[in-house]
Amino acid sequence: MPPAASPEISMSLQNRFIRRLSARTGLNQTELTRFIKFAIVGAIGMVVDLTVLTISREILGLPLTLAVALGFSLAVVNNFTLNRFWTFPESRNRPIASQLVQFTVVNLIGLAINEVIVLGLHPIFSGVIQDPFAYLSAKVIAIGVVLFWNYGANRVWTYKGIE
Repeated sequence: MPPAASPEISMSLQNRFIRRLSARTGLNQTELTRFIKFAIVGAIGMVVDLTVLTISREILGLPLTLAVALGFSLAVVNNFTLNRFWTFPESRNRPIASQLVQFTVVNLIGLAINEVIVLGLHPIFSGVIQDPFAYLSAKVIAIGVVLFWNYGANRVWTYKGIE
């Protein structure tokens, strides 16, 4: 069994990856790192979202609109917490209540975008594949679209001024 890489080697590889990606995309390294962290938090949120959605729909029998909203809402709470402490730790010196309100407003708009995409794609996908795969496929696409909305809007409003 090969020895595990030391934390210094792992950080060095991460830093080289970020530098190369930054050079290729023209994006600031710090901002690119934040976006990657935001996306990782989003992936964790997606697991929360899809799990709650599936349980709400398949076990509890909730309507799709309500199940989507419930999964999305619990993912927002998860993502706010992780983003506040990991992605944007500098934001912890700001009042949590106003920051949570801003994050929630951005995510409510994201929820509306999410609902439109899921409810628009679900009938199309249902003609090809059965539920739960039809609505889960629509949901994954919606999550991808909403990721860019959430990052951009939160960056310029909720986390404004953080260098």
